[in-house]
Amino acid sequence: MKKIYFDNAATTPVRKEVLKVIMPYFSKNFANASSFHSMGLEAKKAVTQSREKIAKILNCSPEEIIFTGSGTESINLAIKGIAFKKLLEGKKGTVITQKTEHHAVLETLEWLKKFGFNIIELNVNKEGIVSLKELENTIISEQNKRNEVILVSIMYANNEIGTIQPIKELAQLCHKYKTILHTDACQATEYLNLDTKELEIDLMTLNGSKVYAFKGSGLLYKKKGIGLEPLLHGGGHEFKLRAGTENVPSIVGLAKAIELAEKEKKSENKRLTQLRDYFIKKMQKEIPKSYLNGSKTKRLPNNINISFEGVEGESILLRLNEKGIEASTGSACTSQSLDPSHVLIAIGRDHGLAHSSMRFTLGKYSNKKEIDYTVKELKKTIKFLREISPIWRR
Repeated sequence: MKKIYFDNAATTPVRKEVLKVIMPYFSKNFANASSFHSMGLEAKKAVTQSREKIAKILNCSPEEIIFTGSGTESINLAIKGIAFKKLLEGKKGTVITQKTEHHAVLETLEWLKKFGFNIIELNVNKEGIVSLKELENTIISEQNKRNEVILVSIMYANNEIGTIQPIKELAQLCHKYKTILHTDACQATEYLNLDTKELEIDLMTLNGSKVYAFKGSGLLYKKKGIGLEPLLHGGGHEFKLRAGTENVPSIVGLAKAIELAEKEKKSENKRLTQLRDYFIKKMQKEIPKSYLNGSKTKRLPNNINISFEGVEGESILLRLNEKGIEASTGSACTSQSLDPSHVLIAIGRDHGLAHSSMRFTLGKYSNKKEIDYTVKELKKTIKFLREISPIWRR
């Protein structure tokens, strides 16, 4: 059976162009990039050139790029790095985020509560967008209490519903009150502007598994002057902020993938937006009582998140899988949980609709034929499940 893969927000396949450039660094030029011999220097050169390529795209200096092992590690380095720096100075403070963040942010902040840090989660509107006014009022309120807001962490684009946040405006607001903005841009890398100077951000997380590079690759952009305490100790790698032998193949692959994404961004965004809108329109026309989650306009070009009244997402997922259609009910990181999506609850969906959601995320190899087949099978699946459902209101 031919597989139809609509789970690109969970991970993407590795591009052939990426595989081609990384192969020499597995067994031919396999040296440690810290070794001072010919092969070691060649590996170091590959890391340096990769850093320079990414820095050019992000419009920053190479020294502001820290390679890590994943998006989650980059998030932890950003958040804990700021917090631990304060602890070593004998201080604590407040960190502000939003309720729809990825669990890599939310659980890291929950852990920081053990050390006495104050964590505030902002509400979002029904589209999943955070209020600039609420953020400003929260910062002012904390400052009036003499609580330093040491960091604001707001994701660029949501991994479940695709909502895009006004990151530049958020950064400007944070700087107005002399605080730092970190953004999780893992879902945004393939589609949105990454110019750090134009966005005015201080810390930004990217990873490889969402951009047709390797799982286990990532980076943190850290603006000059931002002080971080490292999580890993044992060497001077990555400007003394991430000890450990550099994963040269993954770094080279990540740079190539980001370079290709930047080159193709305009045309691919146009193509995917057309496919996304076709998918949504066709699905809502053919399947009654189906509701789009998130913003209609401020949305990633590849994201479709729909709730189907009267059925459960897990049941839809399993039946579609039998037909060769691979999608998800939300974030892959919480796929083992029976709890409703915290993102859908935050935007105002009741538990029933939150449990009935499906996420279809298109990718580089998605096409209209696959969408037509998926909607046809989805229509049959929803009809069958509603007929046997005791809660479906006919």
